[in-house]
Amino acid sequence: MIDRTGLAEFLRSRRQALQPEDVGLPRGQRRRTNGLRREEVAALCHMSADYYSRLERERGPQPSQRMLASIAQGLHMSLDERDHLFRLAGHNPPVRGTSNEHISPGLLRVLDRLDDTPAEISNELGETLRQSPMGVALTGDTTRYTGPARSAGYRWFTDPGSREIYAPEEHAFLTRMYAAGLRELVTLRGPESRAAHLAELLLSRSEEFRRVWSDHEIGVRPHEVKHFVHPEVGALELNCQRLVDPGQAHHLMVYTAVPGSESYEKLQVLSVIGTQTLH
Repeated sequence: MIDRTGLAEFLRSRRQALQPEDVGLPRGQRRRTNGLRREEVAALCHMSADYYSRLERERGPQPSQRMLASIAQGLHMSLDERDHLFRLAGHNPPVRGTSNEHISPGLLRVLDRLDDTPAEISNELGETLRQSPMGVALTGDTTRYTGPARSAGYRWFTDPGSREIYAPEEHAFLTRMYAAGLRELVTLRGPESRAAHLAELLLSRSEEFRRVWSDHEIGVRPHEVKHFVHPEVGALELNCQRLVDPGQAHHLMVYTAVPGSESYEKLQVLSVIGTQTLH
């Protein structure tokens, strides 16, 4: 049963505890609100301001689990806080584990400060959970996919268009890397895991995957330098640094170019293109 009073009080306390800079928002000069404004929280949670306001006022329908997950992520809640939120709303919390999609507040805070750099947070299956604006400008919105196609490895073998952003000379290596990485996950997570399900789907749908899967290759690690082919700025040579959250099997990937290089100049152009696209 939903605890409307407890839910409203908890949401208010979390909203008031956050400052704009905690979630990547500008503070502005005339801010009088203690913490975030309701409309700011609503935007972070991808819902209407009216819907969120009704929750804080102990009104409205019982929020769905999907809505609660969005609120927990938007308010940068820890896993314990997220679970508490679900219980207040009358739902059982999601099962914790490596398939969990709730990004830790610390990792989110880092991403929120990377507006001028291509970056993304993904899980161990290569499903993009969040991107910086420049990340979207570089690779497109990879959070939009649903079903098995959420996995970059699955798209690699089933959607030829997914390869166009990478230089042709990288394709053979990436084919081996995706297959080897999925094989390691299947062994690690077991035959009933989502990784095993993806492998079964790919074995039934991709002749290329069947071929490289039969090689039983393991330990093919991503290159630190990646070569992209962007449709508007052309070839890009970018270094990729990874920050790993081992507790939730999430990693933050940040793409940078050597200062003064041609790729560095192209990233500056891409930042302008990305800003124009967003507006």
